[in-house]
Amino acid sequence: MHELAVTQRVLEIALRHAQTADAIRITRIHLVVGQLATIVDDSVQFYWDLIAQDTIAQGAQLTFERRPATMRCLACGETFTLSGQSDFRCPHCGDPDVVVAGGDELQIDHIEIETAELAAP
Repeated sequence: MHELAVTQRVLEIALRHAQTADAIRITRIHLVVGQLATIVDDSVQFYWDLIAQDTIAQGAQLTFERRPATMRCLACGETFTLSGQSDFRCPHCGDPDVVVAGGDELQIDHIEIETAELAAP
């Protein structure tokens, strides 16, 4: 259910930036989602289709780029990418004392818009 709040925030950010750029329409929003982010693409898309209605973002395509999770070992300093394993031990030294170094993000990478200049024949 948290996808609704996330989607609402994405819409707010997109509309704010589109307004600053004098957009008449938002055509695409490219989202970067880390492997550890608990975001379901289909849920975000579902909510997007509902809440973007009657805004300049209605009909905008959402694209999702998944980024792998990276961990850093506190024992040896090694940074490694999780590749589906459920054991988060450092593959270099075997220590379980690791922290997330990346892959928990959800961010808007870029927004594609139309302006009145682009829409004019």
